[in-house]
Amino acid sequence: MNSHGFFAIAFSAQVVPRALRVALVVGTLLALINHGDSILSMSMGGEDMVKVALTYLVPYGVSTWSAVGAIKASSAANG
Repeated sequence: MNSHGFFAIAFSAQVVPRALRVALVVGTLLALINHGDSILSMSMGGEDMVKVALTYLVPYGVSTWSAVGAIKASSAANG
């Protein structure tokens, strides 16, 4: 898989489900920590919704970046 580019690996069936799970768990925790009062009082505005969406995108991106790096490193090590 090392011969594949970043995006080919990032959108592979090996990476996407794992990154989605990480984003769901970590994003939810971060959203509750950072925006829990607004979520519970149901007083979120448009700007808050964008911030919550970004709260999920960041762990997805970090997980994907890490997985692609690990896959590339493993492929390089195995020849």
